[in-house]
Amino acid sequence: MQSDVQILGTQINLLWVVIGAALVIFMQAGFALVETGFTRAKHAAHVVSTNFAIFGLGFIGFFLVGFPLAFGGFSTALIGMDQPVGGALLGSGNWIFLFKGGWALSGGGITPAVLGFFLYMVAFMDTVATIPTGSMAERWKWSSFTIWGVFCGAIYYPLFAAWTWGGGWLSKTWDTMSLGAGYVDFAGSGVVHAVGGVAALAGAIVLGPRIGKFGADGKPRAIPGHHIPMAMLGTFILLFGWFGFNAASTFAATDVQFATVATNTAIAGAFGAIAAMFWITKRSGKPDPGMMANGMLAGLVAVTAPCAFIAPWAAAVIGIIAAVLVIESVFFVERKLKLDDPVGAISVHGVGGLFGTLCVGIFSNGSYGAGWNLSDSDGVKGIIKGDWGQLGAQALGVAVIVVVIGGIAYTFFKLQDTISKKMGKGGIRSSEEDELVGLDIPEMGVYAYPEFVKS
Repeated sequence: MQSDVQILGTQINLLWVVIGAALVIFMQAGFALVETGFTRAKHAAHVVSTNFAIFGLGFIGFFLVGFPLAFGGFSTALIGMDQPVGGALLGSGNWIFLFKGGWALSGGGITPAVLGFFLYMVAFMDTVATIPTGSMAERWKWSSFTIWGVFCGAIYYPLFAAWTWGGGWLSKTWDTMSLGAGYVDFAGSGVVHAVGGVAALAGAIVLGPRIGKFGADGKPRAIPGHHIPMAMLGTFILLFGWFGFNAASTFAATDVQFATVATNTAIAGAFGAIAAMFWITKRSGKPDPGMMANGMLAGLVAVTAPCAFIAPWAAAVIGIIAAVLVIESVFFVERKLKLDDPVGAISVHGVGGLFGTLCVGIFSNGSYGAGWNLSDSDGVKGIIKGDWGQLGAQALGVAVIVVVIGGIAYTFFKLQDTISKKMGKGGIRSSEEDELVGLDIPEMGVYAYPEFVKS
């Protein structure tokens, strides 16, 4: 029987998770401002609407199908989820809620604790769904976008989440392959950002570049965004929400490690922004505001997986490296791969997320994470503590994200495009005419800035 103190602690922890969920949901405003600011005014209503609608589209898919697929096997006593409602997708033989109820948050196992956890996790899912809206901006048909939103919430995100956070096979590699504490990702560098980043890459490949992005000589041309202050304000909103993203992933206000997590998050973001400022100045002679914003975001993305397991100095190093990586990746994506990513989503979330996933296996110092993934580990340790097995677990996760999850994303967009063309609807890319005039009127029926339109 629980004491009054234990009950109060559980209640406080659940409140902490719900507050964290609210902060992460508010990040959607940050994404909307960043992506709208980094794109052209003639597409602004369309871009901001994708960021608005994705919350509901992904939510519906996750509510109806995705949540039980991803987290049927998850449990934590910290918030009152003492027993999993189902079993882990692939790993237990019990295909989640199929026989135990739980679809659309129904069934006897659905408690206030489960509902609070759902609210927190639906916010993470929506981050994944939002990321491709940046790389595919200014040329993505609305009809195709809506299908992606539901698919991401119902199937795409839940699959890798089940394999990792849901108690699936990647989390068990400590036992099956003797790899550290199994795949470890505290708040989602891999599970959220890299998974979204490879979808952004796949979408950009299928759509092709915007009209005029590359000249006849194949060299990329700058297509400036219309509102840099808006984008930078959005970056700060994302920084604010990131404290819910990372710190609340302790699932417990009674776990004071949340203070370490929050501080490491801020350190990585700050060092990322300033490192990007210096690096782009060295490269181009000017402290590009967009690159500074993406440098901060890259630092935040990269530290998200290891933030609970590292010392502050490591958070600073991670932020610096992530900032350099994101800038070099942006140039590589444009100049070498000839891909068009209006906001840098592939580099920020894809490259930054994969790097952050590996950082767990490099910088983790063993001070936290005892028993992680139900392992016999006395703390998550990277190569700085002589544990190469943890890096192996992380590298395996990275490989699965790139090959398997990225393959699923590409197949989805390519198949959707092919079916659309065979049906005579022209594929998932907007028509040349619509793209040139701007997607606001053809797709949304309104201008974002009607007062600036010539009559």
